[in-house]
Formats: sequence, structure tokens, C-alpha cells
Amino acid sequence: MNSSVKIGRIVAPYFLVTGIGFAVSRDFYADMIAHTGTDPVLINLSGMVHFFIGICILVFHWRWRGVLALLVSLIGVMFLLKGIFLIALPELTLQTNDNPAQLPWAMSIGFISMGIVVGYLAYFRSSTTQISS
Repeated sequence: MNSSVKIGRIVAPYFLVTGIGFAVSRDFYADMIAHTGTDPVLINLSGMVHFFIGICILVFHWRWRGVLALLVSLIGVMFLLKGIFLIALPELTLQTNDNPAQLPWAMSIGFISMGIVVGYLAYFRSSTTQISS
């Protein structure tokens, strides 16, 4: 099993559970997106987690050939960038809370869609006979 499949099988359930969380707990996530009363330490820790996840994906997976490999690499880049922005420019990053794309239902649809696509490619379209990479 190659690294695209392995990482895809890890991040797909995360996206699905997160999307379901946005759908089921809309009020909680609406408050979270609003960033009201946020603790600076928690923002920095969130940045650290995003940074580590992104850099780990990219260190072990810098592949751009094939749909799943492309998606996994882009997910790594997105995690890394979010981490960088939360650590280096937290005030600027937190000002994005008025973005209409951050509505809980839109976030739910986006996360669930990504989870379905990556999950399908990683669990059902991958060959289990591939050489480990």
C-alpha cells in the first residue's frame, strides 16, 4: 500500500467526522468560527497541530501524479499553510471569521465531500497490491 493510500485512509475519516460535527453541532461550530473570546494559547496550539500534520504529510508524501496523490499533497499543503498563518499571523487569520464560506452548513458539506472523495479513492479505488513507498 503506497503512502497516498495510507494517508488518504487516515484523513478521510477525519474529514467525515468533522463534517458530521459541523452538521450536528452547528451552534458550537458557529461560535468557534466566530473566534469570540479565543485563548491565544489555544490558537497557537492549533497552529502547531496544523503545522505538524501538514509538514508530516509533505515530508512523507510529495507526490503529484494521480488524483489521490494530488489530493493528499494538497491536503498537506493546506494543513501546513493554516498552521503557518495561525502561528505567524494569528490576528490576520482570525479576522476571516466574517467569510460567508465559513458557515457551518457550508463547512459541513465541504468536509463531508472531501471525506467521501478521498475515502472512496483510498479505500475502494486503491490497489492493495501496490508496492509500499
